[in-house]
Amino acid sequence: MSRHDIHNAVGRRSFLALTGGAILGLAACSPQAKEVAGAEAAGKLPSGAPPPGTELSIAVRTTRLQLGPAGLRKDLAFTVSQWPNLNAGPDIIQGFRAHSIDLAVNAGIPPIQAHAIGVGAKIVAVQVRNHPSYVFATAPGSDIRTVADFRGKKIGFSQGQAQGVVVLRALKKAGLRNSDVELVALPSTQFLTALQSKQVDVAPLGEPTLTKYLSQYGKDGARGVTTDVVDLLSVLWAPDEVLNDEAKAAAVRTFIPLWSRGLVWAWENSDQWIDTYYVKDQGVTKEDGRRIVASLHQPQFPVSWDKAIEWEQETADLMAEGGFVPKLDVAELFDRRFEGLAAKAVPARYREPS
Repeated sequence: MSRHDIHNAVGRRSFLALTGGAILGLAACSPQAKEVAGAEAAGKLPSGAPPPGTELSIAVRTTRLQLGPAGLRKDLAFTVSQWPNLNAGPDIIQGFRAHSIDLAVNAGIPPIQAHAIGVGAKIVAVQVRNHPSYVFATAPGSDIRTVADFRGKKIGFSQGQAQGVVVLRALKKAGLRNSDVELVALPSTQFLTALQSKQVDVAPLGEPTLTKYLSQYGKDGARGVTTDVVDLLSVLWAPDEVLNDEAKAAAVRTFIPLWSRGLVWAWENSDQWIDTYYVKDQGVTKEDGRRIVASLHQPQFPVSWDKAIEWEQETADLMAEGGFVPKLDVAELFDRRFEGLAAKAVPARYREPS
């Protein structure tokens, strides 16, 4: 077996281990599992308010923190049974499988991974980010300065999360093959420990984790390597069983505008959001919070999902080329009954035109 094949095999096994889905992963190869993964959401999108007693478990921490100060809580037309403090793709997929999460926010790759192991779920809302969200952090004392220096190095790699696609896209753009580096399979929550212990030489970090890490280890030679690789999508997604339930689908429909309006509120009230989220919730200083926010760009919500689907297809193809997932037509990952709801709920300047 070639080194490239070994990397592919390790990548597939590691994701199944992270999600606890080894048995389900094997079952995903069967016609029955594919039927579940590709199940169509039933019928027309329900109109009107969700019926009394409707509940959703929602893993979207930022919205939870935005509802109160943004004055949106009064518009919540159903009961949130819980707000699980989870955001890593493998954790959300586990929550979907366990029927403990009804709606979550992630990057574009977890829906692809969920489909690959037979977990049926669909995207119901899209935010696009046309600017890089991740910086490659190096281990203390590393001699890495550019992506070209990644050759032969150990890279933290979570194929079930946005960080995994950022790695693959950065390598491809630099003309490096996956076999030119050592992809170390880890959930992104372990990237910090792996960098600190030099288990890996480099790993992609987002804010505020990047700031925390460089503040502590910059004096020891850790640095950030920037690229122009974009992680385009942030999505709301839900299991098929939720979307096939009229009451819950109605609740999802009413939540989507609150999600997009909350993000707009945070952008327009940055000082209050810095204090609420970055300082009190994430534990960074107010100065660092201001610097992080200054590096961001205003939220954009597409009226049409065509561009998002095209980008998601490129991502799925890249994963399939690496042997991490089977080939997939990503159109089946989007429930277009919800298309444009997030965009219509915000002022025109926050909408990405068709």
